[in-house]
Amino acid sequence: MTDILVSGASVAGTTVAYWLARHGYSVTVVERHPGLRPGGQAIDVRGPALTVLERMMLRSAADHVRTRIRGASVVDRDGNELSEDTDAALSGPSGGPIANPDIELLRDDLVELLYDATKLNTEFVFDDSIAALEDDGSSVKVTFERAAARNFDLVIGADGLHSNVRRLVFGPEAQFVERLGTYAAIFTVPNFLDLDYWQTWHYGDNTMVGVYSARNNTEARAMVGFMEADLRIDYRDTEAQFAELERRMADDGWVRPQLVEYMRTAPDFYFDEMSQIKMDRWSKGRVGLVGDAGYCCSPLSGQGTSVALLGAYILAGELAAAGDDYEAGFANYQKEFQDYVKRNQWLVIDNIPGGAPIPQEVFDRIVNSIALKDY
Repeated sequence: MTDILVSGASVAGTTVAYWLARHGYSVTVVERHPGLRPGGQAIDVRGPALTVLERMMLRSAADHVRTRIRGASVVDRDGNELSEDTDAALSGPSGGPIANPDIELLRDDLVELLYDATKLNTEFVFDDSIAALEDDGSSVKVTFERAAARNFDLVIGADGLHSNVRRLVFGPEAQFVERLGTYAAIFTVPNFLDLDYWQTWHYGDNTMVGVYSARNNTEARAMVGFMEADLRIDYRDTEAQFAELERRMADDGWVRPQLVEYMRTAPDFYFDEMSQIKMDRWSKGRVGLVGDAGYCCSPLSGQGTSVALLGAYILAGELAAAGDDYEAGFANYQKEFQDYVKRNQWLVIDNIPGGAPIPQEVFDRIVNSIALKDY
């Protein structure tokens, strides 16, 4: 067994491809986007996930491109400062970059580092996607939307919350998704507020808006969030998303008019409902899932990226340790990791309506509640 197809070239997909190649597999990654998908929020790598980066020799590089946010302000609808916090940035429960060893960096910067570490030993196929999967027990025949069909020994779905591989093999998303009643948009804007390694937030009647500087203050990322339990918007329908955000932001003040203009021309606009994926099994036959595709924690947990890094490392390691017995490899991966996933999914209660605040010591204990094997 040598040939493995990974669907998705984000955090989980590039990481699992790296480690599978390190263990001697021939790896192909297929990505729907024409290149690495740009954009995304500032994310945190914490605890044992830092060890994964270290073992990939990427920890220093990740540290070099960290956001270095110094603190945050909260303003009123007219932009008057209500409070300032220089002890901890608001983008992660574990605080600012000086307070602890956690690394906060932009999602696309992390993916670029992972891709650069992986591309020499992995075939990447961009601008394509899986149309059909046929597992006959001895291999998986993969029909692509563009490329010719190929057979692989294993297929790994690392294609996110709305996983195409999960839908094709395990069934409709509705069976596995747990909606959290919160929506968020994130997109790049000019640093029009002249923020100096800083975040500024405003909480309106209908929306929450934040703007923080990025890439050494040369640009900024804007985030818009709102709560709505019954709303349903197709994650692919950008025009409907624009219309909903414009309607909700119309009367909430601060810099929302500017953000509405930037939103429509942003090269990396992203909008979705905050959700979790909960499954009894992460594999079926010769197909397995990793990261958000199998167990999305949601950004509200503060642990989505770290869980993806860890899951990818463990999946590749357990497959390699099991040799030709891929079923044992998949089973051991889930046995090793599923309790940790459940603990991290529980962390969303700190960020949903009615949720009780999680003490910092509890958060840290959950983050560090796994011992990494040296595969």
